[in-house]
Amino acid sequence: MGNSDFKIAAREDPAPRLRRDKITLLRSGSGATGRERVLQEETLHAMLTLERRRAERSRKPFVLMLLDSGAVRANGHRSNFVERLTAIVCDATRETDLIGWYESGTVLAVIFTEICVEGENPVTQVLHSKIVRTLQENLDPKLASKLHITLHVFPEDWQGNREHSDRVVDSKLYSDLSKKSAKKPFPMAMKRGIDIVGSILLLVLLSPLLAAIALAIKLSSKGPVIFRQDRLGQFGKRFEFLKFRTMYVDNDHHIHREYVQKFIAGKTGNESSGENEPAVYKIKNDPRVTPIGRFLRKTSLDEFPQFWNVLRGEMSLVGPRPPVPYEYEVYDFWHRRRVLEAKPGVTGLWQVTGRSRICFDDMVRLDLRYSQTWSIWLDLRILLATPRAVLMGDGAF
Repeated sequence: MGNSDFKIAAREDPAPRLRRDKITLLRSGSGATGRERVLQEETLHAMLTLERRRAERSRKPFVLMLLDSGAVRANGHRSNFVERLTAIVCDATRETDLIGWYESGTVLAVIFTEICVEGENPVTQVLHSKIVRTLQENLDPKLASKLHITLHVFPEDWQGNREHSDRVVDSKLYSDLSKKSAKKPFPMAMKRGIDIVGSILLLVLLSPLLAAIALAIKLSSKGPVIFRQDRLGQFGKRFEFLKFRTMYVDNDHHIHREYVQKFIAGKTGNESSGENEPAVYKIKNDPRVTPIGRFLRKTSLDEFPQFWNVLRGEMSLVGPRPPVPYEYEVYDFWHRRRVLEAKPGVTGLWQVTGRSRICFDDMVRLDLRYSQTWSIWLDLRILLATPRAVLMGDGAF
């Protein structure tokens, strides 16, 4: 099925408008102090989105500092303290830094733009020490100690997040995506309802086929029927991904890891081998795959256990495919948006348009197009197109 079958109306890119807003804000902020420099909540979040996009292109990181004064409010020092806090923060930061309300009247934010991360001490440590010292010198020490200060670096440290959290994404840097879903409560509820009803119906109606597949796997090779693997869901949250086992047990997973990482980097090896066929996302003629596994992969029957992931809310019927953690390790900054902007799905634009026969960058573009133009109608069109794509089997290995 060609890409022309899924033409999606273009929507206005907010980036140019946000750039104009930033220029206006910086001009008006020149020489301004205190309350004049503090952006309202909606504007601050718009600027945070713009800074992420800028950093993706320029590869110049920024730091988001959040100063939560919620604990101070409980002591009755709210009004005077907030005014004093904003004045001190404005005086202690550069004119090019953006200051505003992350949560109106409670959480003050500073976006330190184009910072340098090189040096003996981490930039977050330097900024934290500077702001704490300034607050202690200019505020009542008891009140200053009640402030909760956190710092968030974009792009995030993959290694650090992997070791200390079940997520690989710092949600504080992506508040606009959470608010985007909140603005569509009814459509999102409909999508979840379709996921629940659809997954239950498919699991019940296909139960004889699922049982037959399970029996064939059990009789043809040693090992469990269901293959379980850690995957990354929306906002990088880990979950246990289910598939019918298509490989022999105790296989070397490094084969796939090395292949996928080379594929994402655009180094598949076809050039050196003289092959004219396009590179594919999955390994062709994989020696680890069982005979029954080849049939299941060709027909996509190995994906059916994922309806249980859908029922549990970890996936949706339609959405980007969830990556394994070692894929995410080599993602470019803009690639990471595919695990942020939509819940992962069993099928999606990639499966019904290009499947495995397009490059990784184009696959990500399809995922981003889906998330940016999502509607219930688009989901239904993809669901209706999926059986044809599966029967054709083009790009399935």
